[in-house]
Amino acid sequence: MKTVSPKVAPRPRKPAAAAVSAATAAVKGPKSSRTASRRETRKIISVPAVSAHPSVPPASGAGPATHKLQKLLAQAGLGSRREMEELIAAGQATINGKIAKIGDRVGPEDVVRLGKRVIHFRRSGTLPRVMIYHKPEGEIVSRDDPQGRPSVFDRLPQLRSSKWIAIGRLDYNTSGLLIFTTNGELANRLMHPRFEVEREYAVRIIGRLTPEAVERLTAGIELEDGLARFDQLSDQGGEGSNHWYRVVLKEGRNREVRRMFESVGMAVSRLMRVRFGPINLPPRLKRGKWMELDEVEARRLLALVEGNQG
Repeated sequence: MKTVSPKVAPRPRKPAAAAVSAATAAVKGPKSSRTASRRETRKIISVPAVSAHPSVPPASGAGPATHKLQKLLAQAGLGSRREMEELIAAGQATINGKIAKIGDRVGPEDVVRLGKRVIHFRRSGTLPRVMIYHKPEGEIVSRDDPQGRPSVFDRLPQLRSSKWIAIGRLDYNTSGLLIFTTNGELANRLMHPRFEVEREYAVRIIGRLTPEAVERLTAGIELEDGLARFDQLSDQGGEGSNHWYRVVLKEGRNREVRRMFESVGMAVSRLMRVRFGPINLPPRLKRGKWMELDEVEARRLLALVEGNQG
């Protein structure tokens, strides 16, 4: 597993010890250590290990396997599945010289182009790269920003033939776990609402929730873009006017956690994501640093995602 410490990485601030739960403590890195120990990296994937990435052998006598074009393009690291569907719908993809349509299938002998570029697909079994990044406050999850603010993509290593795809987003003032991959299909499996992948956050508010507010937040609150609810909400204590909570929800709408607390009259003063699905924010990973999953961890993640597709 690789760990990189950018020269400009900001030093982490220490929240009050009494106010931070075990999950929240994941954002507190030690002053001296620059690498995550093997003991810590085993905690990244929070489920039992799986021996190998599952596969289904082709039926006896069957012809070459084919796959949907948008899925293969996403797996090749050219973007998310949704982005690939948009490119296909815009007529930018061809199969054997003919303009492709969404849902077209591609076999090993087909020639696929995006514009003038011939796309070479990875052979079966090739593992995607998966990167974990501890986002500090003050960075955006976008490659383009009219205001010229720092981007999380500026921190990541450069890729030659593919690009990093962010699995979910965090707003400018939110810190914590971000996951990047070169596989758009993996990103889709973790982000799409129908898979109901859990997101866990440590939330600090000014004040304390009443029992009535807790009931509303867990039963469901109507926001301007629909009903929202926390699947889990637990009190983590606090000091003075600050109080910490840990919340879990299964979607990732824009500023959803902040808006939910605002709907019950509470202002969020700090928000950190500590888990996304089976991936935890490693306790020793400091703000502004990234860590790449090794082969064993990548296979475990793929196997879990494949087994949870429903």
